Amino acid sequence: MIDWQWLSFDHIPNSDLYEVLRQRQQVFVLEQTCLYPDIDGHDPAAHHLMGWQQVDGRRELVAYLRCLAPGAKYTEMSLGRVLTTQSARGGGVGRLLVAQGLAHAERLHPGHACRIGAQQRLERFYASFGFRTASAPYDEDGIAHIDMLR
Repeated sequence: MIDWQWLSFDHIPNSDLYEVLRQRQQVFVLEQTCLYPDIDGHDPAAHHLMGWQQVDGRRELVAYLRCLAPGAKYTEMSLGRVLTTQSARGGGVGRLLVAQGLAHAERLHPGHACRIGAQQRLERFYASFGFRTASAPYDEDGIAHIDMLR
């Protein structure tokens, strides 16, 4: 069972924010070996979706993404920093995360399209949520990406 929590940046408890940033570093910098500025200035304006599970009697972050309003990064609203922790992969948590993220994003910004910068290897995954490819592949930090719209 995952406890989903949507919060604006100013309402994230410090210990939860620390865990979010720790997991973003773990996944995007260490696992994917990308040296890039994860703390990019967009977090304060974003809504953050955190998925928590009880693991061995303690609360653990297993999934995360952020939602940016139209105009914050792209003309459209966007989802980004989508991650599931290594221990949570393979059981459908990523699918639950994106479904939760899209549902909430559409409530926050009704009638707006959604743009993502997706790793190209995940194109079919995002297409299953109604995203369509909107750019040629491009390199971002050594990983092939594509823009996708929904």
